[in-house]
Amino acid sequence: IQDHFKIDFLLHKDELFLIENLNEQATSFGLDRIPEPDVNKFVNDGDKISLGQKVIKVIHTPGHTPGGVCYYVDNSIFVGDTMFAGSIGRTDFPGSSYETLIKSIKERLFPLGDGVMVYPGHGPSTTIGNEKNHNPFLT
Repeated sequence: IQDHFKIDFLLHKDELFLIENLNEQATSFGLDRIPEPDVNKFVNDGDKISLGQKVIKVIHTPGHTPGGVCYYVDNSIFVGDTMFAGSIGRTDFPGSSYETLIKSIKERLFPLGDGVMVYPGHGPSTTIGNEKNHNPFLT
């Protein structure tokens, strides 16, 4: 994707170990080896990324992985595997932490407001309010 579209590959510095062990991880999941992406820029909590007329805010949410980040724009947040509708990201990986993930969600995402749309990396969308009130890991 990076080469095809000529786009930057952004990463939080605490995720670099994942890239360095990418093929080991891929083969452990039964996937083929893949080329290691070139990290063009490291993102940090509070960074702002301009995309056309939009400004996307980076929010560091460690827990699922040490350098997990979410992207907030226009009352929507793209959370990857930080949180799902009715669940949270796995915390059984090296560098993961259940306590840190719960803290990230409650202290970094919940304050954005109940009406904020949440778009996980997979599965249905939800809202901050719905997860605050109904997610068994967060209530």
